[in-house]
This record gives sequence, structure tokens and C-alpha cells, in this order.
Amino acid sequence: MVLNSLDTIVAIATPAGVGGIGVVRLSGNDIKKFILSILGEEIQPRMASYHKFIGSDGECLDTGIALYFSAPNSFTGEEILELQGHGGSVVQDRLIQRCVELGARVARPGEFSERAFLNGKLDLAEAEAVADLVEAGSVQAARSAVRSMCGDFSREIKNVVNSLKDIRVFVEASIDFPEEEIEFLTDPKILQTLENIENRLGDIINKARHGVLLRDGLTIVLAGRPNAGKSSILNCLVGSEEAIVTAEAGTTRDVLRKAVVVNGIPLQLIDTAGLRETTSIVEKEGIRRAWAEIEVADCVLYVVDATEVSNPSVNTVWPDFYRKFPESTASLTLVLNKIDLTDLAPGEMINNDPAFCVSAKYRTGINALINHLFQQAGFLDRGQGAFSARGRHVSALKSALSHVTSGKQQLIQSGSGELVAEDLRQAQNSLSEITGNITSDELLGEIFSSFCIGK
Repeated sequence: MVLNSLDTIVAIATPAGVGGIGVVRLSGNDIKKFILSILGEEIQPRMASYHKFIGSDGECLDTGIALYFSAPNSFTGEEILELQGHGGSVVQDRLIQRCVELGARVARPGEFSERAFLNGKLDLAEAEAVADLVEAGSVQAARSAVRSMCGDFSREIKNVVNSLKDIRVFVEASIDFPEEEIEFLTDPKILQTLENIENRLGDIINKARHGVLLRDGLTIVLAGRPNAGKSSILNCLVGSEEAIVTAEAGTTRDVLRKAVVVNGIPLQLIDTAGLRETTSIVEKEGIRRAWAEIEVADCVLYVVDATEVSNPSVNTVWPDFYRKFPESTASLTLVLNKIDLTDLAPGEMINNDPAFCVSAKYRTGINALINHLFQQAGFLDRGQGAFSARGRHVSALKSALSHVTSGKQQLIQSGSGELVAEDLRQAQNSLSEITGNITSDELLGEIFSSFCIGK
């Protein structure tokens, strides 16, 4: 095992503020020096013991529990010392200063997890899941993060990588031994295996999208003309009266944000100013901000007064959207509100468009609308078997799938072993980026810098 560094790092591992317990964590290869200086005596690995924490002049800085983990049997793979004292910034800062005096340096964000990865205690996907668990905003997100942290995601990736390796053996054998009469590339099992890999990657991509949704949530912007009922629908989705609702058009002048968790999915709901021509400087600014939010949304709900439209479709009621954002990736749904004043039924689709009929006044059709949004975003409607994932994982999986598909087509059309082998190598490299077998230092720095201090 190659250790990450010879220096010792230290950080506070508990949140800032006043609390009953505050934990200071050290990791390195000379921890026994810190044990003798701070505790005054040696302690046994994995045995909690009560001590005074001693300063440089013999002063008692704090009292608490000390835990020592010997290498390589620790989170980082190095020696670790945890000093579990009282909470409070002054007490913990004094302990940190004592450790610095003894030769430690303050850890960078995520450096403990980074060392665990570099020392082979975690692969990259498992290390990222540690941060995802700390930041989980719902029970489902926490469960998914635990599954990834325990290796569920990584095992699925490694199984596909092993299948690719097996195929590459056959393909490259046909390249290295062309004089042999064994026709490796014409074996129907090769094509069948590639199709199986495609299907498995498709399934993993769906799970990964679900994981991204659980982790990052969904940003939903409510847009539309004044008095269409945007604020009323936001209140329905939130379940409380968050936005001001009046009969006067143009009540909402600014962007209103509300974070909620629905069915285990974190939602960022954004109510915006009504879109219309106006001479009001304040209202113009509100409309400008509305368009800015629409541009970066995951989902856009364009709310229309159902009593005012005769041909409800996005192209007819909101042509400005596609004119302003012709390449938008946001999913757009037309919402016909106030159907209690019409003959329309809740939740029905119109003209094969994603147009949902609701009544914010009576809260009808809202659940169908929510389910529609989750389906568009890739929510699987099941928590079992899901794992936490990030956008980079989905991109790498899509890249791998693209190369496998290309390799399969090369096999069918040309039978060129060299081209098939290159596609399969690229697919394997893409998957290896997920677990960290192939990873740039720049990517590692970006990933671990997003972790919290002390983790």
C-alpha cells in the first residue's frame, strides 16, 4: 500500500457552533508523538479511554475521550487519533493550535476522504458517496448514499468492466493471431454479450439519473402571464400559503423561492413575475429575472388560465419560449389552471402535448402533475436498489454506452477487430473514471474540494 503523504493533518470533524461534543481528528504516520504529547501516555488501538488533553505548558486544555486507530486499519489507511472533547469553537481551536505546534497542518476540505481514496480504502465513487451522505436532504437520499458508500454502485460498474475485459480478450486475440483459423469475431456470443452490456449500461444510467435527482433535486420554475394562478399552484405544491395571492394581476414582482421535499425528492420551486408587456420599471425587472430563471431551470411549468385558451398547446400559447431558447434542455409542461370554471377533467393530456389540467383553488390534478414532473426528470418511483450518483457519473456512463454501441456496429458492419478493440478500450476507460482507476489530478482536486472540513 502506498500512503498519500508523510505529513500529519488535523481538522475539526464536527459542525461549527456550541454543542455537547466536539471532535478533533488527526491522520498521518507519526500519531504516537501526538498521543504522548497531548495525552501524556500511550493508548491501545480501538480502545476508548478518558484523558486530559494537555497543552504545551502542561495546562489542561480540555477533557474527553481519545480513540487511536493504527494503520492500515483506519478510515484513511494511516494512523488516526480522534480527540472527543466538549463542543465550542474556542476549546476546539486551542486543540487544533496544540496539534499545529506539534507539527500537524490544518487539513484541506475533503483531505481525509482523499487520503482514504489514494490509500485504497475507498474507490472514488464510494468516497463521493461519503460526502453525499453528509449532505443528504432526505431519507431516500441518505439510503442511496449509504448503498453507494457500501459499494453497490461500484460493483455494478466493475461487473460491466469485467465483461468488457472478457470481450477485449477475444477481439484482441483476433488481431494478434490473424493466422489462426479460429474466428473469434464471428462467434455470435460476442455480439450477444455486447448487447447485454448495452442493456446493463442503460439500466445503470437510469439508476444514476435517479441518484442525481435524489442528490441535487429538481429546479421547477412557474411561468406564465399575470393572474394565471402561478402563485396558487406554488402554494399547492408547497402545502402552505407561501406566495401572496390576490385577484389583482401582477401581484408577484420578484422571484420567490421555496425548497420542499416531495416523495423524497428535494424540489426548488420558483415563482416568477407574470410575463407581459409593461411600462413599469419594477415589473420589467421582475420579468427579466423570470426569463433568467426559466433559462436555467430543470423543468418549466407554463401556467395558463384555462378559460382564456381555445387551442391549448405550447406552440400556440407560448411561442416566445422556443424563440428565446431554441436549444433549451429544460422540460416544458403546459398547465391549464382554473378548470373548475370549464368542462376539462383534472390531469388529462391535450393534443398529445404535456398539458396538465388542474384547479389550484380546489387542489385537483396537482398529484398527477407532480408524478408527471418526476417521470420527466427520471425518477424511478422506487427507492429500492437506487444509489447516489453525480452528473459526472451519468456523463461517463453515456460515453461508455456510446462506445459500446459503436463497437457493436463496427463488428456488424466491417468486422474490423482494431476498430472494435478501440471502442471497447474507450468504453472501459470511461467507466474507470467513475471508480477512479483512471482519474486526473485536476478532477480529484475538484471533487474533494467540495467536501466539508474534517471529512
